Amino acid sequence: MEIIHVSAECYPVAKAGGLGDVVGALPKYQNKLGHIAKVVMPMYRTKFLYEHSFDVVHKGAFGMANYWFEYTVIKEANNILGFDLYLIDINNLLDREKVYGYDDDVERFVAFQIAVVDWISKWHHHPDIVHVHDHQAALVPFMMQNCFAYRHLSSIKTILTIHNAQYQGWMDWGKSQYIPDWDKYKWGLLEWDHTINALACGIKCAAKVNTVSHGYLEELRYNANGLESLFEYERGKCFGILNGIDTDVWNPETDHYLEAKYGLDNFKEQKQANKKELCVRFNLDETKPLIIFIGRLVGEKAADLLPQVIGDSIYYMEGKMNFLVLGSGEKYIEDQLSHLHNHLFGYYNPQIGYNEQLSHRMYAGADFLLMPSRVEPCGLNQMYSLRYGTIPIVRRTGGLQDTVKDFGEEGGFGICFNVDSVGDICNAIHRSVELYAEHKKMHHIIKQIMQIDHSWEKSAEIYINLYNS
Repeated sequence: MEIIHVSAECYPVAKAGGLGDVVGALPKYQNKLGHIAKVVMPMYRTKFLYEHSFDVVHKGAFGMANYWFEYTVIKEANNILGFDLYLIDINNLLDREKVYGYDDDVERFVAFQIAVVDWISKWHHHPDIVHVHDHQAALVPFMMQNCFAYRHLSSIKTILTIHNAQYQGWMDWGKSQYIPDWDKYKWGLLEWDHTINALACGIKCAAKVNTVSHGYLEELRYNANGLESLFEYERGKCFGILNGIDTDVWNPETDHYLEAKYGLDNFKEQKQANKKELCVRFNLDETKPLIIFIGRLVGEKAADLLPQVIGDSIYYMEGKMNFLVLGSGEKYIEDQLSHLHNHLFGYYNPQIGYNEQLSHRMYAGADFLLMPSRVEPCGLNQMYSLRYGTIPIVRRTGGLQDTVKDFGEEGGFGICFNVDSVGDICNAIHRSVELYAEHKKMHHIIKQIMQIDHSWEKSAEIYINLYNS
């Protein structure tokens, strides 16, 4: 089976969040199952582009409203990711360093999708599946089925994976002219709540739709940023498939980023060595439990609560723990976290920005990972932390509810709470401090969680079954 993944992100080429990790791993594991999985994404001007060799495989052009764009498709020459990687270049649109955050993002990603469909339309054969990810690729099924120039692609089955339904790719109707000449009787497929909604269009047009956890699919029926009734209506073709993690990349026994590698036999000493390195580097006390937060500093992750949570925990629990934060996002949250460091020096350290190496070292050296998310479609961070023997502290939502069970329950191993409030989060942190003092129980849980299998093998097979259906 030949599968084409269409995505705005793919690790390690370009990554802004979990979407990049998924698209960088799933195709590799599908290929291991004997299929032919490929990825096509924009050609951002990233470090990966300049450090690897590419071959030009296609050149084309298309009109978008009053604009005419030429595009180039290049292919990574050595298959170093374990799958064929194709990048699409469109001058003045995709030739940027960042993935998102530009005023013309609508134009950038509509043009990218047109180029993808136009390129596939020139193939001498048809792929079996076109698998699109999130709203930046969700117009592809509509174009394949309803744009006159591409209707010969309508027999190709399409799958839409929703990694985060909060972002939907809204466009005003004036921009409908960007889409290549299409059947105007089908305007209702584009429309949701009096505007063009790319994600809603993808849900309507794709043959199958999946979210990245079972829990998140259920949540979308009552909390989908305006699409609740659509998910209820289309529930017959919607499925939840839990993400996996790439265990070749996330493996404490082989991770080249770590100060000290470790496995089940030596995690006590080696995790402590990694913790010591972090604590020396960031002026923290290695004898206290180290609680980390890694992620986007946005309301979705409840990062706006972190300053008060950290301050209250250290004050009311008399500094019995240390905190280390890594992430970037809303400026006011970044500023509050940075300012807090001045008052809590020696107990807390913020690192504003993205640092892949540091994130690996934090998973390896920390005792607990805090994820108080308001919305968490799947969550990969808790799976990374389990793999590295770091106990997750999570709110019961989305994929966190699917993957973490409270240690107070039979067979449990994490710390769970229900409400995204400062009080509930601080109470969970208090439980972590108490657990840390019980060395025998801590070591038992660490050994237990390092053996939990969240690799991609099982999930990759489930995706193949979905394609076959």
